Amino acid sequence: MSGFRSHMQAALAEARAAGERGEVPVGAVVVAPDGRILAAAGNRTRELADPTAHAEILALRAACAAIGSERLPGHALYVTLEPCAMCAAAIAAARIARLYYGAEDPKSGGVAHGARVFSHPQCHHVPEIYEGIGAAPAAALLRDFFAGRR
Repeated sequence: MSGFRSHMQAALAEARAAGERGEVPVGAVVVAPDGRILAAAGNRTRELADPTAHAEILALRAACAAIGSERLPGHALYVTLEPCAMCAAAIAAARIARLYYGAEDPKSGGVAHGARVFSHPQCHHVPEIYEGIGAAPAAALLRDFFAGRR
């Protein structure tokens, strides 16, 4: 990709902010085809008392609202942790073009682990997937967060 620029640092900033709020530190940003960040979010499941308030879902909702469409063709999603099955299904429904994620999630992941949503024939859209982008700092945020609660 010519002129590629990672936006994982912005997703990591959202993850850090989520952790400071007492949420599991996961952050996500949606990047428009022109390279600007269209939406950014961190987990807010506890704050909103909403099990669907994952960083990816919140960022997708904000991006869709910003452009006035339920689909985001040509857009990229950066997320610090491998999306769960719910988020992977939402990514497919939104028609995200490229998914970049940091740390893998062997326990609850839905892309390379677990449900492997994008590998099912029922999946209507499969984004390009790039894993391991910013994996070390993303994994460290999660490790430190959970170590502090044990």
